[in-house]
Amino acid sequence: MTTVETTSADSPETPRRTPEELARAEAHAAHNYHPLPVVLSHAEGAWTTDVDGRRLLDMLAGYSALNFGHGHPALLAAAHAQLDRVTLTSRAFVHDRFADFTARLAALCGKDLVLPMNTGAEAVESGLKVARKWGYDVKGVQADQAEIVVMSGNFHGRTTTVVGFSDDPDARNGFGPFTPGFVRVPYADLGALRAAITPRTVAVLLEPIQGEAGVLIPPPGYLPGVRDLCTEHGVLMIADEIQSGLGRTGRTFACDHEGVVPDIYLLGKALGGGVVPVSAVVADRDVLGVLHPGQHGSTFGGSPLACAVGLAVVELLETGEFQHRATQLGVVLHDRLAALSGHGVTGFRARGLWAGVDIDPALGTGRDLCEALLARGVLAKDTHGSTIRLAPPLVISTEDLHWGLDQLAAALT
Repeated sequence: MTTVETTSADSPETPRRTPEELARAEAHAAHNYHPLPVVLSHAEGAWTTDVDGRRLLDMLAGYSALNFGHGHPALLAAAHAQLDRVTLTSRAFVHDRFADFTARLAALCGKDLVLPMNTGAEAVESGLKVARKWGYDVKGVQADQAEIVVMSGNFHGRTTTVVGFSDDPDARNGFGPFTPGFVRVPYADLGALRAAITPRTVAVLLEPIQGEAGVLIPPPGYLPGVRDLCTEHGVLMIADEIQSGLGRTGRTFACDHEGVVPDIYLLGKALGGGVVPVSAVVADRDVLGVLHPGQHGSTFGGSPLACAVGLAVVELLETGEFQHRATQLGVVLHDRLAALSGHGVTGFRARGLWAGVDIDPALGTGRDLCEALLARGVLAKDTHGSTIRLAPPLVISTEDLHWGLDQLAAALT
């Protein structure tokens, strides 16, 4: 499908529902988002439909939560089947989907243990707790003295602890005081990282590719260098693969591109297939084994419904099909963006089916371009001024990807 279908709702004589629905959406909701002026009602694969019947190509995929597209049949079937059996037991009891999900996810990651949670921010918070506990119990850091090194430009969620070590003023300002114990260094600077590590350091937390910052890809050798420094100093390497993982970059994990295995994977978004929130901390027994009953938990984490959907996601990834598609389609994305360089695009970074595209500020802001794309039937999202992010579902066809990029080229001119 490479055309945007119109309906009678597009005619001037037919009142559009979108303005009314936008007003209704804002009436009783906290204004913590500034969405594009569109109200979606249906979706399938890489395509969505708004309340006026207009079809729009999704080039964002829920910030990678929809890697397998909207309504993937295998994921919906898993959810439907589980809805008829049992959806929630709490971890006070064991349910029959838990063992398969944790075992298969652990195997996919090459680790021993899985700590299931719900959202990506929960996975990050859980990973931080685990790292501190490991630092005290295993490394022998003095009580309440543990430090975790983080990166400039980071985005790990919006909880109070996480925004406390952010350098984004919109995320940080007005929410203090903040949790101590974090040291921020420039991203992709091994010298700065080495200088920041002390005997109190228990972990280094980083995104292998910084998504919110504009899909920033570190230079070759940086991730192996982080791995070596962590090993040398007895420090845990924590890879936040919540956006970059699970097929998005053409490998199961972005770390795989340089053969790096972190001590802890933080997973989320695509792990729930866009059906339910599912996240996880995955590590070996000598790391996650520091947690004992009563020290951490979640009512909904690892629920039967979450495990059923999460297991179906793992099964999709085990085939390698989606990693392969992201690699192939990533070539198309890269080549088309390269052709736009100098024609409204001042720079871009792409890996697999994921790109950050810098727009000539003379043409407007990233928001302006996303609104122009919306008018042409494409959904995308801006970040940091004149940069937009492109992350279409991995199920998108080559033809539809070309069509979406055609609209980008047209919007730029």
